[in-house]
Amino acid sequence: MSIYTVHAPPAKSDQTAPDPERFVFVRDGFSFWAFLLGPLWMLWHGLWLVLVGYLVLAAALQFILRAAGAQSALAFAAGALLALLVGFEAATLRRLTLARRRWKNVGIVVGDDLESAERRFFDAWVHGEARTPTPPKSVSAPPGPNAAGAAGPDIIGLFPQPGASR
Repeated sequence: MSIYTVHAPPAKSDQTAPDPERFVFVRDGFSFWAFLLGPLWMLWHGLWLVLVGYLVLAAALQFILRAAGAQSALAFAAGALLALLVGFEAATLRRLTLARRRWKNVGIVVGDDLESAERRFFDAWVHGEARTPTPPKSVSAPPGPNAAGAAGPDIIGLFPQPGASR
């Protein structure tokens, strides 16, 4: 099962709601194609600023390693680790780019593949179950050990004190 985040484009001036055919489903997890063909994957998904940042970082990394007199095997390993990082963070890079373009995260859905995830999301969306995620409510700090109204010495989840009843 894969987890997808669902992103809706910003509504145009003549629309009241975004077009469901333009929704983007971003699969969470490792991206093999982003790892193997990073720059081409970035171009395919329109991640222009990410591509520029990647090229600058890769060039700076190679320049620094060669200026330090590192062996070519170390330079290759550094490039491979950078590609591995891109593979792991590919979904985050896409989500950040969509957020920068003012796309809204409208939900999270789980499915065996993209088609089943789309079907599950739109079934729930049509029935009014899918809503825009709301930020968590602010949580106040838990009461300290000397706070009035403390439950007592037996707190679930802590190791028992020596001599305490069980």
